[in-house]
Amino acid sequence: MKMADLKKRLHKDRPMVTVTMRMPQDVVDDLKRIAPMLGYSGYQPLMRTYVGQGLRADLARLDSGPMAKLIENLKAQGVSEEALARAVDGIAEPR
Repeated sequence: MKMADLKKRLHKDRPMVTVTMRMPQDVVDDLKRIAPMLGYSGYQPLMRTYVGQGLRADLARLDSGPMAKLIENLKAQGVSEEALARAVDGIAEPR
């Protein structure tokens, strides 16, 4: 993760949005049970931590993978940011 992005994420006053998702009841029960054992005030902060950890791992993997290296190489060859963005958008695979 880039230093500028990391600094933005450290601000406690970042805007928050409400997200609704369906999860199995037993998973929520387990989250509620272990959250205090791990020092969290509730299960939602623990869920945010889990999501954040997974997101950072994926961002790090994607930012340092072959695609990122190719993009950096193309930038060094003079290919514009706009052209690269259009090309990447055209090959992105939906999950």
